[in-house]
Amino acid sequence: MERSLTMELVRVTEGAAQASARWMGRGKKDEADDAATTAMRDIFNTVDMKGTVVIGEGEMDEAPMLYIGEKLGTGMGPEVDVAVDPVEGTEILAAGGWNALAVLAIADKGNLLHAPDMYMDKIAVGPECVGCIDINAPVIDNLKAVAKAKNKNIEDVVATILNRERHAHIIQQIREAGARIKLIENGDVAGAINTAFDFTGVDILFGAGGAPEGVLAAVALKCLGGELQGKLLPEDDAQLQRCLKMGVDPSKVLLMDDLVKGDDAIFAATGITDGELLRGVQFKGSHATTHSVVMRAKSGTVRFIEGRHSLKKKPNLVIG
Repeated sequence: MERSLTMELVRVTEGAAQASARWMGRGKKDEADDAATTAMRDIFNTVDMKGTVVIGEGEMDEAPMLYIGEKLGTGMGPEVDVAVDPVEGTEILAAGGWNALAVLAIADKGNLLHAPDMYMDKIAVGPECVGCIDINAPVIDNLKAVAKAKNKNIEDVVATILNRERHAHIIQQIREAGARIKLIENGDVAGAINTAFDFTGVDILFGAGGAPEGVLAAVALKCLGGELQGKLLPEDDAQLQRCLKMGVDPSKVLLMDDLVKGDDAIFAATGITDGELLRGVQFKGSHATTHSVVMRAKSGTVRFIEGRHSLKKKPNLVIG
């Protein structure tokens, strides 16, 4: 892929974040998602690439969603797989909570797992703990491994997990081990990424969340040198058949190279609301400010970008 795509993709997440941030705390998640999706599509189509959505929000013709199979870009440039989540954390945004993001990832054509829309059990860590975790191992063993790798006492390890009833047994095991917990209401892409940055205070992510979000998080962690393992959790025969139709073995532990192949991928995210990693969009009269992260696996470069955008020159919040 061309290096110039890295900065072009930040424009896409910046636009989606600004468009949806107007809906923060207003209790209208669908309107927020529609605004982000429209902005993301419009800006994507100014980028020189031949993109195909492999992880999106819906099936073909389910406008305004960015649907699986949709073509994005100008039709010039590299052929790439595209994974999108215009608002990672629609419930968060509607409630005005923390860690809502506009997120996307791309990789060379054929390199992103076409993850079916279902739950995936996940475990994720940052670079210091690569090779130490095992999704099939007991929670206590993974906590001990992370503590050893990071030269910490287990009491100092912080695990993050979605605050769901389905995770009650994991939460109990973490507490019994003596580790600390940061419960999150939504947004496990941010939770996974946070394991790779010490300043977030997060060491490991456990639990089941969306499979598409698992692929997005895996791209980010590949860029950061971290690790994510996943196992699909089909809930009925229809979901099982969908796995098989998409060529994914639901009994297999999905490792990094299963989730994102090759040595090149790009991940970009812009904060919509404030979080541990990124600040949210702020509107300041004549301009708006954004805070983004963009990273590329091939070079290992991670950039944090602060943007100041004129609302007079860009009244529709579409970044040029």
